[in-house]
Amino acid sequence: MQNLHKIKQEICDIGRRIYTRQFAAANDGNITVRVSENEVLCTPTMHCKGFLKPEDISLVDMTGKQIAGIKPRSSEALLHLEIYKQRADVKSVVHCHPPHATAFAIAREAIPQCVLPEVEVFLGDVPITQYETPGGQAFADTILPFVDKTNVMVLANHGTVSYGESVERAYWWTEILDAYCRMLMLAKQLGNVSYLSQDKSQELLELKQKWGYSDPRNTPEYKNCDICANDIFRSSWAETEVDRRAFPAPPAKATSSNGSAASGGMDEEKLVKLITDEVIRQMQK
Repeated sequence: MQNLHKIKQEICDIGRRIYTRQFAAANDGNITVRVSENEVLCTPTMHCKGFLKPEDISLVDMTGKQIAGIKPRSSEALLHLEIYKQRADVKSVVHCHPPHATAFAIAREAIPQCVLPEVEVFLGDVPITQYETPGGQAFADTILPFVDKTNVMVLANHGTVSYGESVERAYWWTEILDAYCRMLMLAKQLGNVSYLSQDKSQELLELKQKWGYSDPRNTPEYKNCDICANDIFRSSWAETEVDRRAFPAPPAKATSSNGSAASGGMDEEKLVKLITDEVIRQMQK
C-alpha cells in the first residue's frame, strides 16, 4: 500500500524546487501523482508551489472530480489526467513555466536537435503543441498528437509539461529542457550553434536504446529520417505555427533506400551559384 503522506511530501519538495529555480512565479504551475487506477494527488489552485504543505494536496478521480482535500484542486488538472489516460506507464505529471523553454513556446521556435548529448539521450525531439485556452478539455487535448512519442512538451504561449514514472523524474525532463534552451540562447548570442554529425548523433541514439530509453527515431517508422532535422513532429508545424526562425536547420544528411548518402537540402555553394545565375539571367533580359 502506498504511503500517501510521503508522496505528498515529495510533491511539496518538487514544488519548492520549481519555485526556487524560478520555473513558476506566484501561483503558477501544478503537479500530480497517480496513486491508483482512479485516484490522483493534485496540487491546489491559486497556491504558490514554493510553500506547499502535505495537507494542501487534494485527491481527484480520473474525471477531475475532487474527492478529498481542504483546498480546491488545480484548474489545469484535466491536462494531467489526459496524459494518464494515454500513457499507463506515467505516474506523475509536472507543469510549469520555465522561462527559457517558455521563450521557445512564445516564439514558437522549433527546438534544435543534435546539439547536446544529454538532450539527445534524455529528451530527443521536443514538440510544441497548438495553443488553446488553459483549463478545459480542449487544452488537455492539445497533447494528443505527441504524448506517446515524448516525455516532455512545450505548450504554445504557455509553458511546459513533462511526465514520468515518479514526480522527481517528471521534473527532471523540464529542468534538462530549460537548461538546454538557455544554452541555445547563449550560444546564439556568441554567434554560432554547431551541430553534431549524423553519425555521432546515431551513436547517441544507440546508447539511448541500450540504456532502455525509447525514441521514435529508433523505430521502423522513422528509420530513414534525418535524425537532426526535427522530422518526428515537423508535420504538426503548419497547424501549430512552429518554424525555424532563430535556429536554422543543420545540413541534411538523410540515407536513401539503397543505403547511400542522399542530400535532403542544398549546400551553400550550389545555392550561391543558382542565385548568381538567376541574377545574370535577369540582367540579360
